[in-house]
Amino acid sequence: MATVGSVDDRPTSAARGSDYGKLLKRVRDAGLLDRRPGYYTLKVTLTVLAFAGAWVAFVVIGPSWWQLGIAVLLAVLYTQVAFIGHDAGHKQIFRTRRANYLLGVALGNLGVGLSYGWWIDKHNRHHAHPNEVGSDPDIEPGVLVFTGWHAPLRSRALRLWRRLQVYMFFPLLLLEGLNLHVASVRALAGPTVRSCGYRALEITLFAVHTVAYLAVVFLVLPPWQAIAFIAVHQALFGFYMGCSFAPNHKGMPVLAADDDLDYLRRQVLTSRNVRGGRLVDFFLGGLNYQIEHHLFPSMPRPNLRRSQHLVHRFCADHGVSYAETGLFASYRQVLRHLHQVGRPTADPTPRTQEG
Repeated sequence: MATVGSVDDRPTSAARGSDYGKLLKRVRDAGLLDRRPGYYTLKVTLTVLAFAGAWVAFVVIGPSWWQLGIAVLLAVLYTQVAFIGHDAGHKQIFRTRRANYLLGVALGNLGVGLSYGWWIDKHNRHHAHPNEVGSDPDIEPGVLVFTGWHAPLRSRALRLWRRLQVYMFFPLLLLEGLNLHVASVRALAGPTVRSCGYRALEITLFAVHTVAYLAVVFLVLPPWQAIAFIAVHQALFGFYMGCSFAPNHKGMPVLAADDDLDYLRRQVLTSRNVRGGRLVDFFLGGLNYQIEHHLFPSMPRPNLRRSQHLVHRFCADHGVSYAETGLFASYRQVLRHLHQVGRPTADPTPRTQEG
């Protein structure tokens, strides 16, 4: 488990001496792991100013159904703030864990209303074991099931739901914002947040966010407009977050704990890149370079695009499958996968090669 402040991205000594070690040397020699303080200073400043400006506009407009437009804008800005928190969690912004953690908890707990410590714990496990059954929390069965590696469902209602989950995927993303807030409350109230020294800070900032958010909304807007504003804001925030993370691994090979793959292949084969220009880079927060991100989690976001050609060529030279597709095609692949695992005849065996 990583100490508080960033996701643990250190490969094992075996990985450093393997194909990954050769790739790592090329990436480091190209300066692609160097910090980008200028980029992040501008990025954080503009995002925070836009975030604050949207709330100022909310207060200035006052009671009006036009506030639903502000709700849409804030859903986008909340997600953009969360993306910066994600970068801080990977130690992409500052050199020290403490500085990255303090920025992350300010943006996460105070800015967005999510427990940063809970996310660090969850994301650590995901990066260490991507798409690995029993180890990656992102593919654990819940309302949706992303692998066929589960006991047969005896309930007719559950079997029916499994078959229908492909149609419910996007509608359920509208509840993802609420789910993240609830998971944060549970984590802060329980043992999940391992940053015990910062628990009081996390709880305080989370409480300040929650109280301030509800107070401002209900003081400025009449009850029905306030409820509509919160519903639109939180639904679209969750939808945007879900649409940003879904293409990364869903529908990619699923691994068992005893699969014999080295670090490079484990990270590359379970990840999917999304093609697109700088607009896609912006709206997906750099997560569209998921392969490069998983190989080098501490690589600053603007360097991911620059590293792609190098990584792609290296994978081609070493016979490692490199998955890349368009944005809408990635969603089609996710839905196709949900349909396949939802069938009663779904093969429960984890796949170690693309299907």
